[in-house]
Amino acid sequence: MNGQNEPLVSIVTPFYNTDEYIAECIESVQAQTYRNWEYILLNNCSTDESAEIARRYAERDQRIRLIHNDVFLTQVQNYNHALRKISQESRYCKIVQADDWIFPECLSKMVSVAEANPSVGIVGSYRLYGRDVGNVGIPYTNKVVGGREVCRMQLIDGYYFFGSPTSILLRSEIIRSQDPFYDETVWFEDAISCFKILQTWDFGFVHQITSFERVDNESISSEVRNFDRGWLLARLIIFMECGKLFLDLEEYERIFNTIKNNYFSFLSKNVFRRRGKDFFEYHKKGLATVGYELSYNRLSKHIILEVIDLCFNLKDTAEIILKKLKSWVGGRQ
Repeated sequence: MNGQNEPLVSIVTPFYNTDEYIAECIESVQAQTYRNWEYILLNNCSTDESAEIARRYAERDQRIRLIHNDVFLTQVQNYNHALRKISQESRYCKIVQADDWIFPECLSKMVSVAEANPSVGIVGSYRLYGRDVGNVGIPYTNKVVGGREVCRMQLIDGYYFFGSPTSILLRSEIIRSQDPFYDETVWFEDAISCFKILQTWDFGFVHQITSFERVDNESISSEVRNFDRGWLLARLIIFMECGKLFLDLEEYERIFNTIKNNYFSFLSKNVFRRRGKDFFEYHKKGLATVGYELSYNRLSKHIILEVIDLCFNLKDTAEIILKKLKSWVGGRQ
């Protein structure tokens, strides 16, 4: 495709106080081999230099549009607000989070898959997650798989195909068909939106790394890493929101019980690790978004099981105590 025949892609970067990263993000968009794009930068009342940095790029490139919010929005509200700004003429949309960036062939590879397969609503790819390669790919011989099949694999086997908003491409008509695009009442709304789209659309995949996601910054994903290592709360919430859309009742109840038990076992272990109030408040708030209560009765059974496990696995228990003691003594020297 030459530039004139390429469908328009709307690229969106909502940002707040990201002056350390935003230039790199913008330049990765400008470096795309794909040429027909518009770029919307939405400033969410930043108090650092990020808006000024964005302004300088917008002045030099007519494809870049800088918009300022009048009032501060939550992150999900801000993303929804940014998506409302995409052109009516755009065929595809890509969010590039302000502390991430994309490789030069990202758009061309993703658009190519979508253009060749009109049934595809979401195109995914591999991503660099810090220094690690993230996301599960579909079989290498395929570029497209049924949306419902992908969702069932993710719900049943715990695979994760979607990554973050930076690692997928969406058809713009899907975004324009629902307002707000992201559900502002639940956590992990980006993954949940993918499940709901794939009820009726297929999933495409680029078998290359096309994006980079930073892991050493202060973001919502870093909070998840601190409080939900293993993404057990995320899996529970996503399963409760989406499981019944793709599984029969027997499958749902069987898998839900496994996910729930793994999650509460994880919480009970953290009781003995003396995690602070912030840790349990985080989980309490997350569960509340799907109407699930973090109650003493639910947790106490798993705490008892954990005590029994510690008592009957004395070697492991001793190793844990010695490790803690060594850390404490080292900190006192």
